[in-house]
Amino acid sequence: MTITAQNLGKRFNREWIFRDLSYTFQPGVYAIVGPNGSGKSTLLQVLWGQLPSSMGAVAYGDDDAVIPIEEVYQHLTIAAPYLELIEEFTLEEILGFHFSFKKIRGGKTLQELTELLELGHVQNKLVGHFSTGMKQRLKLGLALFSDVKMVFLDEPTTNLDKQSVAWYWKNFGKIPQTALIFIGSNQESDYPPGATKIDLMNFKRGYK
Repeated sequence: MTITAQNLGKRFNREWIFRDLSYTFQPGVYAIVGPNGSGKSTLLQVLWGQLPSSMGAVAYGDDDAVIPIEEVYQHLTIAAPYLELIEEFTLEEILGFHFSFKKIRGGKTLQELTELLELGHVQNKLVGHFSTGMKQRLKLGLALFSDVKMVFLDEPTTNLDKQSVAWYWKNFGKIPQTALIFIGSNQESDYPPGATKIDLMNFKRGYK
C-alpha cells in the first residue's frame, strides 16, 4: 500500500498549518514529528481521508491498483486520544462490533484478542467505566490487531503507564513489515529508532 502526497497543504481560515508537502509513503514506519501545534494530527487526518486538503492531492495505491478515497477506510485503522469509543458497549460488544468490519490479524478469535489486550477481567464491563489508560489500550488494540495495510497512531502512549507502554511495544512489533504505519508524536519514545521522520516544521506555514 502506498500514499502519494503531491503539493499537499492544509489551512484553517488564512493560516496555513502545512503546505507544499510532496512525498510517496511506502510500507514502513513514518514518524510525523514537530512541537505542539505544528499540525501532526491535521496531517494524519488529511492522509487517512478525514479532512480534505486545501491544496494538492492525496492518492492511494495497492500494488498496481488505485484505491478511491471513498474505499480507503477499508484498508486502515486509527488510534488517537481524541477519537471516541462507544462507551455504552461492553468490551465484548465493542470488539464484536469493530471486528464485524475488519478481520483480526493472525486469525485470532475474539476471546484470544481479549486476552491479548490483557483486559479479560473487564470483558463484560461498560467501556465508559474504563480508566483512561484502559481506553487507550483498547484503542491501540483495535488498531494493532486489525488485519489492514495502513495503521495510523496519533500520540499512542498517551495515558499509558509503564506496564502498558511495554505492552504497546510488544504488540507494535507484531505488525507485518509490509504495513504502512504512521505515528504522530513529538516524543521519541512513541516511535522506533528506525522510523523515517517527517518534520512538519520543514514545510511552509504562515498566512495568506
